[in-house]
Amino acid sequence: MAATTTPHGSRTGASVSTGTPGPLLAAGVFMLLVGAFHVAQGVAALASDTFFAGGKSYWFQWQLTGWGWVHLGIGVLVAATGIALMRSADWARTVALILTSFSILGSFLWMPHFPVWSLSVLALDVFVIWAVTTTRPVHHAAHAREEGPTGYHTPPPPMTW
Repeated sequence: MAATTTPHGSRTGASVSTGTPGPLLAAGVFMLLVGAFHVAQGVAALASDTFFAGGKSYWFQWQLTGWGWVHLGIGVLVAATGIALMRSADWARTVALILTSFSILGSFLWMPHFPVWSLSVLALDVFVIWAVTTTRPVHHAAHAREEGPTGYHTPPPPMTW
């Protein structure tokens, strides 16, 4: 749809967006950040066992090399899903919910090794879950049918019982 200018100087047609809703776009960006954080943790854990402190008396003990591979895998999957979420892939919302749940679990279990970093990832994951579960998906074909002649979204008709 081409944008036109009205006599009052405002543009019509240019303000209609059929892309990803704002919260889902932010969730996709945050998933990219969380994925990068997990990859950085994984690479650091694989590179050096002395980089991270703590974990000596932790009830869930695992070698740092194992944690490195876990974080590396979660990071790549979360980042790829974040890209798909920003591109409005239909499957990305469900996969994002599942992967951020695993990310929360991994960050919680990783907390003795790097507490501030883990809390930061947890906060981003909570926002992603909120955005994915509360934002309504955009159906591009239905949205295009509901556009009025000026490009503004017309509300659906009232429901009848």
